[in-house]
Amino acid sequence: MIQIDHVSKTFGKLKALDDVTFEVPDGQITAYVGLNGAGKTTTMRIIAGVIYPDSGDVKVDGHSVIREKVEASKN
Repeated sequence: MIQIDHVSKTFGKLKALDDVTFEVPDGQITAYVGLNGAGKTTTMRIIAGVIYPDSGDVKVDGHSVIREKVEASKN
């Protein structure tokens, strides 16, 4: 399961994501669609751990992508 919990991200003055929350259960095929500049790529980059959100958390199978990546980088 993928859980996005109150994720926000800004780039300078541009608010790319504002309090985004959703979950995708295991085995479910989900389309994530929207207009250009809606934040789809930013969301996927946060889920993949490529960039960090300003606030909120992302969990994959119950493990925080954000917290665990930060902890791993400290070692």
